[in-house]
Amino acid sequence: MKKIITPGSIPTAKLHQYLLGSVAPRPIAFVSTKNRNGYSNLAPYSFFNAFSSNPPVLVFSSNRRVLDNTTKDTLHNIADTKECVVSVVNHAIVRQMMLCSVDFDHTVNEFEASNLHEDPAVNVAPSLIRESPVNMECRVRDIIHLGEEGGAGHLIICDVLCMHIDESVLDEEGNIDPHKIDLMGRMGKAYYVRASGSAVLSMPQSQSLPIIGYEGLPQFIRQSKLLTANDIATLCGLKKMPDSTEIANFLIQNQQYSESTWNDLQKVFAEAQRLIQTGKSQDALMLLLNKGGTIQESHIL
Repeated sequence: MKKIITPGSIPTAKLHQYLLGSVAPRPIAFVSTKNRNGYSNLAPYSFFNAFSSNPPVLVFSSNRRVLDNTTKDTLHNIADTKECVVSVVNHAIVRQMMLCSVDFDHTVNEFEASNLHEDPAVNVAPSLIRESPVNMECRVRDIIHLGEEGGAGHLIICDVLCMHIDESVLDEEGNIDPHKIDLMGRMGKAYYVRASGSAVLSMPQSQSLPIIGYEGLPQFIRQSKLLTANDIATLCGLKKMPDSTEIANFLIQNQQYSESTWNDLQKVFAEAQRLIQTGKSQDALMLLLNKGGTIQESHIL
């Protein structure tokens, strides 16, 4: 049974927590701004994402405070200057980022309050965060006001003018390595997620047709109770069904699967699942297809 929540039927603060707990994990924008007098401000926002690559556009929301319906220094500064620097938050600075979420007086420089360091940007007045692995200089294209009550957002649409990427987070091909950058994501309440180690999954999937699809799999595979829905969907996403020659070559190269011990069908499915979950989905499919006749005769789905 699912609980039905209708906006307006519960307090905004409660709905806010349902949204934060559901739309998660969220990347964190660590936003640097300066006011018209040149004083720095630094604040984190997790209503944030990239929305376009050409042109490169980031959007984050500075919401009205739920408790007292006030707005934040970041919004005031951006409305005046139309500039900001959006930086990412990795595990090394997550606690310093959290300090910057405290409602300091507008005269306080959060860089100093959190012991983070300002570096000059190239195209805008706000400072880069030296300790962040990626800083993006932005010019604000638009601010869209979503409401006047506490909790209402202000969508801040930012054109990325340039990026500063720490070379230490790049792999051999010059791409960002998720394990090296070690990013943090925001959940509901006081929960965060660290996007590294076992939390990072490599899940290749072709974006172009053809793929096998559900209807392309034999019934004994797509209705299997011994494979998970994710396992079956992984097989569906393969480009094509292997032919008899490919299966024969697979068995030559993996002669252990021809031994009598592999007549145990639960063992076959368990091995197929292991292959799928270790990135060898094509091998798993060939193993299952080789045993297909026996599986169907036994009605083990």
